[in-house]
Amino acid sequence: MPIPGFVARVNRVATNKVTEPFAARLPGFGIVLHRGRRSGRVYRTPINVFREPGGYVAALTYGPESDWVRNVVAAGGCDLVTRGERIHLTDPRIVHDETRRAVPAAVRPILGAIGVNDFLRLSDRARRE
Repeated sequence: MPIPGFVARVNRVATNKVTEPFAARLPGFGIVLHRGRRSGRVYRTPINVFREPGGYVAALTYGPESDWVRNVVAAGGCDLVTRGERIHLTDPRIVHDETRRAVPAAVRPILGAIGVNDFLRLSDRARRE
């Protein structure tokens, strides 16, 4: 896991609440809306996310075993709020890519420095049909 679990717990309690208001509007960020696998509760998680042809790619800064990732994969999709728009995404696929080619070149060294090599690809094809 690129970022230690205790940092994720602190972020869940404090940092996410602070970043959520602007994460839905800034480039490179978004809020993923996902339902808990056991609780059924809807969660809002700020993430690093980037547009790509046919959908979006999210950097898995806490690794592919993060609760939000497992929730999205189990549900087969999620909603994403980015740049003020809500988008339904489907077909989640975890990919390992040490080159980080799916993200903008300026972001690659930052993700590399913290050891992020896993990404979640999501399709927005249903939105365009």
